Amino acid sequence: MSFTTDAPVLEPDLLDDVSFDVGWPLLERFSSLVRESGSEDEHVAAEYIASELGRMGVDHDVYEPDLYLSLPRESSVEVEGEQLRAKPPSFAVSTSGGGLTAELVYVPATAVTGHRDLFANLHASGVPDLTGKVVITEGYAMPGTVSTLEAAGAVGQIFINPGRNIHWGICTPIWGTPTTRNLREKPNTPVVAVNNSDGERLKAAAGERVTLRVQLEEGWYRCKLPVARIGGASDEFMLVHGHYDSWDVGIGDNAVGDATLLELARIFQNARQELDRSLWIAWWPGHSTGRYAGSTWFADEFALDLRKRCVGAINIDSPGCWHATEYDDVMWMAEAGPLCSKAIKDTTGKTAKRLRPLRAGDYSFNQIGLTSFYMLLSNIPAGERDALGFYPTGGCGGNIAWHTEDDLMGVAERPNLERDLRVYVASIARVLNAWVLPYDFRETVAELAEQMVTYVKFSEGYLDLSRAEDELKELSAALDDLYARISLSDAGSDEACLLNNLFIELARILVPIGYAEGGSFDHDPALPRMPIPRLARIQELEQTAVEFSDQLPFLVNELGREVNYVANGFYEAVQAVRRVGNKMTPAHPSS
Repeated sequence: MSFTTDAPVLEPDLLDDVSFDVGWPLLERFSSLVRESGSEDEHVAAEYIASELGRMGVDHDVYEPDLYLSLPRESSVEVEGEQLRAKPPSFAVSTSGGGLTAELVYVPATAVTGHRDLFANLHASGVPDLTGKVVITEGYAMPGTVSTLEAAGAVGQIFINPGRNIHWGICTPIWGTPTTRNLREKPNTPVVAVNNSDGERLKAAAGERVTLRVQLEEGWYRCKLPVARIGGASDEFMLVHGHYDSWDVGIGDNAVGDATLLELARIFQNARQELDRSLWIAWWPGHSTGRYAGSTWFADEFALDLRKRCVGAINIDSPGCWHATEYDDVMWMAEAGPLCSKAIKDTTGKTAKRLRPLRAGDYSFNQIGLTSFYMLLSNIPAGERDALGFYPTGGCGGNIAWHTEDDLMGVAERPNLERDLRVYVASIARVLNAWVLPYDFRETVAELAEQMVTYVKFSEGYLDLSRAEDELKELSAALDDLYARISLSDAGSDEACLLNNLFIELARILVPIGYAEGGSFDHDPALPRMPIPRLARIQELEQTAVEFSDQLPFLVNELGREVNYVANGFYEAVQAVRRVGNKMTPAHPSS
C-alpha cells in the first residue's frame, strides 16, 4: 500500500504557468561566463540571479561566505621527452621546481558501469606496493581511489579518462570546508587526469620515468550565495537548491539547473498568496572546487532553522539536457518514493527508476535529517547513450560533455527543460500545500529492514543485533497502524498538525540512521555509504577474525555501541509514532 496525498487544487494553475521565458535568457548570459568559484564571472552570475529575483519582486538575500577552495591551473605529464596535456583535480598537491619525477607503474581498475561506480573505490580489492612510484590507472580521480593509491605508497597519480576529453573533478574526501579534525584527510600527492589516447600511450611506457607538473591555487575565497524566500501561510519551508558555479561555462552542469531554479522562483512567487508553506531557493557556489562548500556553509549557518522548520529538500542538477527523455536513475530517499514516482508519472507519463541517493552532489543535509530527493533527473535513454559511444558521467543528462569545455549551449534542450520543470513544480506543490506531508516512512523502514538482514548475516557468531531488529519490527508495526488511521478529510485538523510534526521528527531520526555516521551537525566524508553506515563495519568481522584476531574484540565492542545507537533511534521513532497514533481516531473499517 502506498501513501500519497491528492494533488493540491493549486497545482494545475502552477503547471499552466510553466515556461522557460525567464530561464532561457539566463542560459544565454551564463554561456559567456566561466563561473569558477570566487571569480569575477561567478560574481557576475550571482548578481544576474539577484537582479532577476529583484525584478520579479522575490524577497532574497545574497550572502558572502569565505569558502576554502582549490582552483586547478596548469598540469602536464612528460614521458620520454614528450609532454602530454593533463588536468589536475581540485585539492591535488601542487609540484614545485621541475615537477615530480618517478617510475611509472600501471594498476588496472575495475570498469565503471553506472552512476554508482563513479564514486566507488575501483581498487578496493587491493593494489600492489607502489612505494616511490607514479601510478597510472583508469577512471576519474575520485577520493576513495586516490586515498587507496596513496596508502599503497604512490608519490603521484595519473587517471585515464574514458574519452577524447579530459574531465575536471575533485579528489578530496572532505565534505565542505575542512576543520582541524579532518584537514589531514586532504590528498598528499600530485594527481592528474589525461584523455584515453594519451593514457594508452602512458600505459605502454610503464617502467619508464615520468614527470608530473601540477599547479593549483588553494585558499580562502569570498563567494556569493543567493537565497530567495517566498513566504507561505506557515514559516515551515521547503528548500530547493542547486549549484551555480561551473567547470568552464558549464551549461549542462549546472546552468540549466540555475535557470530552472529561477523559473521556480517566478512560478511560486506568482502563487505566493496560495501557499500553505514557504519556499526557500538557493544557488550554491563552491560545489566544484570546494566539495559542496556552499551548501555545507548554508547547512552550518542555518542548521537550527533547517532542523526546526524544513519539511524537505530538492537538489536540482543537470535537468533538461540534450536528448534526455528518460528517468532511469532518479535519486530519492525511500519515504519520498511515492511522491517522486507519482509526480514524474503524472507530469511526463514516464515510469521512474530509483537510485538510492549517493554520498555526492549537494546532499549536505543528511545529518540534519532532511528528507531529500532528486539530483540528476532526466537522462539520455541507455540505448541511445550506447549507440553514441557515451560512457557513464555524473551529469549533463548522460552527455559526455560533462565537466569539459564542450558543455556549451547545445547541451541544453528547451522542451526537456520545460518537461523537467513540470516535475519539479508538481513535486514542490505537493509538499507545500499537502494537508499531510506526502512521505511514507513505511518505505524507509522496509529499506532499513532489508539492510539489517545483510548485517545479521555478517554478524552471526560475533555480534547480537536482536535489540535493533526488535525495535525496527516495533516501528514497522506502529507505522502500519498509524497509516491505517490517517484521514485527510480536514486540512486544518489537529490530526494533520500532529502527523506533520511527526513526519518531520521521523525524518530527523531516520535519515541520519539511514545515511550518516557522524553527528547531527557534522559532515561525513564524500565516500560511498551503505544504508545504516554506523553498522557497515559489521562486514569486516569475519576478515578481522581471520587476519587480525587480536583486534576482533575491540571491533565487536565498537559495533556493540553503534547497535545501541541505532536501536535507540528506532525506539525513539516508535515512541513518537505511538504518541501520535494514540491521539488519532481509530482507522475506518474500510482501511
